This record gives sequence, C-alpha cells and structure tokens, in this order.
Amino acid sequence: MQHHLARRGFLGAAAALGAAALTGPLTSGPAHAAGAGGPWPTAFPLPRGFQPEGVAIGHSPYAYFGSLGDGSVYRVALATGEGRIVHQGLGAEKSTVGLKIDRAERRLFLAGGWSREIRVVDARSGALLRHFTGLGADTTMVNDVVLTPGAAWFTDSFQPQLYRLALDRTGEPGHEVTTVPLGGDWVQGADFTANGIERTPDGRALLVVNCVKDGGSLMRVDARTGTARTVDLGDLRIPAGDGLLLLGRDLYIVQQQKNQIDVVRLDAAGTRGTAIARITDPDRFRVPTTAAVWGDRIYLPNARFGLDEDPTAVDYDAVSVPRVQAP
Repeated sequence: MQHHLARRGFLGAAAALGAAALTGPLTSGPAHAAGAGGPWPTAFPLPRGFQPEGVAIGHSPYAYFGSLGDGSVYRVALATGEGRIVHQGLGAEKSTVGLKIDRAERRLFLAGGWSREIRVVDARSGALLRHFTGLGADTTMVNDVVLTPGAAWFTDSFQPQLYRLALDRTGEPGHEVTTVPLGGDWVQGADFTANGIERTPDGRALLVVNCVKDGGSLMRVDARTGTARTVDLGDLRIPAGDGLLLLGRDLYIVQQQKNQIDVVRLDAAGTRGTAIARITDPDRFRVPTTAAVWGDRIYLPNARFGLDEDPTAVDYDAVSVPRVQAP
C-alpha cells in the first residue's frame, strides 16, 4: 500500500510511471481451476466500500481478503465467487493490510497498517487470538507479512526494520514481537519505502520490495542479521512494487499503479533474477495490490487507489489471471 494514498483516504491520482518492455502481455481466458469440473469465475465482487488490499489462499479453494476500512476479513469460495465476513475487524483506523493463512488453515496473520498492530485471528471463528500493539514509531505502518517455518515476518513501510513473531512447531504464535533492523544495502527513503515480503526459493533468506533504492529494487535480507543485499534484476525496476508471490523459482511482483505483474525467474538463493513475463489486463486491472494462487490462476484484489472520490461508497472486486507456464 502506498503512503500518500493511505494518508489521504486513498484519494488523489498517482503519477504515471514508465516501464521497460518485457515479454508481451498475457491476457486472461476461461479459468479452469485444478480439479474443477467446469469454469470458475475469473472475477467476483467484494463488499461495497470494503477497500481491499491483501489476499491469502491456503490449501483449500477459498480466498481471504483484508479491509483497509475497518480491518475485517472476507472469505470467498473460488468455485462460486460467493463470500461472507469471517472476521468483523476492530473498526475504523484498524486496517488489515497484508495477510497470510498458515499451512493448517487455522490462523490468519494480519498486518495492521497505521494502527501499528499485528493481529492473529482464528480463520474459522474470526476470534482474535493474539494482538500486538504499539509497534515501531509514530510513523510506523505494518504493511505486509510472510510465514516461514519458524516465524511470521512483517514489513514496516516507514522504518528500516522488520518485525518477527516466533512460531512453534505446531504453528502456534508466541507472545512477543521482536524487531530486526535492516542494514547492508538497505536505503530508507524519506517517505514510503518497504512493501511486499516473501522467502527466497531456497528458504534461507527473505525478499523485500524497496520502492526507493535505485528507482525501485528487490532486496534479499538475511533474517538473522537484517543485512540486505540488492537482487540483480537486470534493467527491471519496481517503484510501484507491492505484493510478492513466489511459485517455485518464479516471483510475481505486483506493480499496483502500473496495473501490471512482473514475473522474474530467480536463482535458488534469490540473489539474481531474469524477467520472463509481464501480465497486464487493461479491462479489469484497477490498481491490483497483492496476489495469491490456486491451481493455474493468480487472484488479485483491485484496491482502486486514487480512482474514487469516496472509497467507502465503491463496488470493489477481485480478478484472476492465468499463471505463467514454465518453458
């Protein structure tokens, strides 16, 4: 999520950003989810005024979307596009930005944005299981999250640091959040800097979007020390980089204001990557922010940042596009 849009209630248009041409755009066709007997919807509505930003999908064909408005979580059956609120949220000023669901599909891990919170919610009942408040500094924005075997990691878009919530062998979260300062090649801008987060293909480090460094870069972060090194992506820049999705060695980088997804093939350690595809959909992309996968489809919420005078009175939706096929 972008700082200036968040501060102003997601009003105002973002500046147009240029991009170097990669492969030709991939457009979405009829969707057939893995194991499905017929086509599943390639777009479906979200609640009016919901203000979606994050999306998570586990091992079952259900997507979870977080609300920037009140922090609620909406669960959608991908086979039908029908959904319901499973977590009511904590009200205004208590956003849910990024979110992830654990492997057991028991817990949702929510990044609380400007409220400086991390929340853990029961994925079935919506009950609040853990609630961590007062993180970082006054300007902190807890933005995105990734789950590793031993921890949930969260980015802070305005402080050069990550937050670590330890997980035990069963996935149960601990009762304390620790802060890991970022160093090495990390460059902290005067405004919004860190955004999406993922693991490297070998699982030995973290990948974090830095919207400032060298016009928008991907950083490989040593989770033990916080030391960051720039990932070599050739000529690709990601100034609008938001959500990250790693599938094998293919990293999907959602560039929200550009209305595109750049796909790069990484080496195992995540030290370098080659751009292999660019996904665009001018008819349906309305500032997509994050991505999750089910079968051969990538699902994205349209956040519509800067497109509407009153974000609380807008009809929102989510769309899906085909997954890039390996050669």
